[in-house]
Amino acid sequence: MRPHLLKGNSAEQQARRHLERQGLKLLSTNYRCKRGEVDLIMWDRETLVFVEVRYRKSDRYGSAVETVTSLKQNRLIFAARQYLQENRTDAPCRFDVVGITGRNADQVEWIKNAFQTG
Repeated sequence: MRPHLLKGNSAEQQARRHLERQGLKLLSTNYRCKRGEVDLIMWDRETLVFVEVRYRKSDRYGSAVETVTSLKQNRLIFAARQYLQENRTDAPCRFDVVGITGRNADQVEWIKNAFQTG
């Protein structure tokens, strides 16, 4: 596996552990559809949470969470809608972003309800 993919997988696992310590329950990882992907899908009590995980070794050019552009948000929204249709659920939903920064991935920033659907 290429080094950047290993870092991405490691960041997703770290984010998952962090969120589970906060009480969230994992439902799915790396859900993919034609026009998007969701890194983690979790339950936070009665709310279905679609989580985007971002990693940067340095915040010199901005934080990891700042890399979630409007294009990326639209892809996440599309993938989430696809997931909801496939799984026939109408649970309340939100989009969270977990940013992990540092060569040792020692800084974790979790933004609940990071953005809304249009």
